[in-house]
Amino acid sequence: MAREGMNEMLRWEEKPLIGVVHLKPLPGAPRFKGSMSEICAAAVADAQAYEEGGAQAIMIENFGDLPFGRQAVAPETVASMAVAAHSIREVGCKLPLGFNVLRNDVSSAIGLAASCEGAFVRVNVHTGAVEADQGIIQGEAHTTVRKRAMLCPGVGIWADVLVKHAVPIGDLGIEEAARDTFERGLADALIVSGVATGEPTGVEDLRKVKGTCPSAPLLVGSGARVSNAGDLLEHADGLIVASSLKVDGILSNPVDVERVRELRAVMD
Repeated sequence: MAREGMNEMLRWEEKPLIGVVHLKPLPGAPRFKGSMSEICAAAVADAQAYEEGGAQAIMIENFGDLPFGRQAVAPETVASMAVAAHSIREVGCKLPLGFNVLRNDVSSAIGLAASCEGAFVRVNVHTGAVEADQGIIQGEAHTTVRKRAMLCPGVGIWADVLVKHAVPIGDLGIEEAARDTFERGLADALIVSGVATGEPTGVEDLRKVKGTCPSAPLLVGSGARVSNAGDLLEHADGLIVASSLKVDGILSNPVDVERVRELRAVMD
């Protein structure tokens, strides 16, 4: 089971930095520009910047594929993400790879991890249900954990608690949601974010989740930057970051290796 070997992949006591590779629009997406070569070149450049800057892992997302659906993504999306992952490996990047298939296609993410030697997957809604711009999204922990066991038992399931860009259905507080996700959904690590991409994660939310699930590795899922990293890491075990590490802090820009170095430096 992945939870038993999590420290073999990332040393949580070292407060890892996980850099997100935001893939440009993939084939089939409305904004696809017609060139997988350009998509892969951008992904490789971002991955190399993270590695050179001192990140401990990389998470690959189909971030450019707006608008997202709430069902499984198309086969061409999965194939494109696999090609991008292969391109990153082909240039010698040795960092552990993770996959997040938006909006909530963890089944495809597990397939990618199994075929691309991934180390973890992120699932936005693992237990419970939320209302998002895609409609109602329900967690499928039962299916997810069993598929992982069948295909890639060593891959970690990193699950959001009350995920961003969504509101929970029902009167469920963050502590109860965290407990369900970790203890009943059997997630290997928990993620707490702000309300949207790039928005700061609440320190009080982190404190509540860590207090409820002290043995769960806890990651910040949005809004981490040099100015607040210390406060966040008082309770969190690592940071998942993209927005603040882009050139000039602009989400659509490539990753800036100097910004990665600066953030990593204040985390040590």
